[in-house]
Amino acid sequence: MNERRTILHIDDDPAVLRLINARLHDHGYDVISCSDPVDIEELLLSTNARIVLLDISMPRADGLELLRQIKRYDGGIQVIMLTGLVSMNAVLDSLRSGAEALYFKPILNFEPLLEILSDSFRKTDRWRKTLEELRIRRAQVLVPSE
Repeated sequence: MNERRTILHIDDDPAVLRLINARLHDHGYDVISCSDPVDIEELLLSTNARIVLLDISMPRADGLELLRQIKRYDGGIQVIMLTGLVSMNAVLDSLRSGAEALYFKPILNFEPLLEILSDSFRKTDRWRKTLEELRIRRAQVLVPSE
C-alpha cells in the first residue's frame, strides 16, 4: 500500500492503543490514538479520519453511544468496534447501531482486522468517487452546453 490511510483509534487502555498503533503502522496505516474522546465530532473534524476503531467499554465514555454519535455526524464513516466483553448483546448492539464489524480483544490474529480495514477503505473510496461524480454531473447541468 503506497498511500497512507488514517485511522482514528479510541480506547481507554494505553497498552491496546500502542499495540494496535504499532501493528497497523507496520501495514501502512497512520493511526491517531485517543484515550478519552471528549467531543467526538471535533475529533473527527480535526483528524479527517474516515475509519474509526472504537472500544465499547470505557470508564468515561460509552462506545455504543459514541458509535451512534459518529453515525449521526457522518453515516459514511466506517466504525469498527473492539471489545473485551464477549457477549451477544455487544455484537448485536454494535451492528444495529451501524458498526461495520466487531472484534474481540485481545486481538491475537490481526489478519481479519486488516481485511475489514481494507474493505472499509474501499467502501469510503467508492462513496468519495460517487460524490465526485455527482458534483461533476450537477456542474454539467448548471452549465448549458453549446
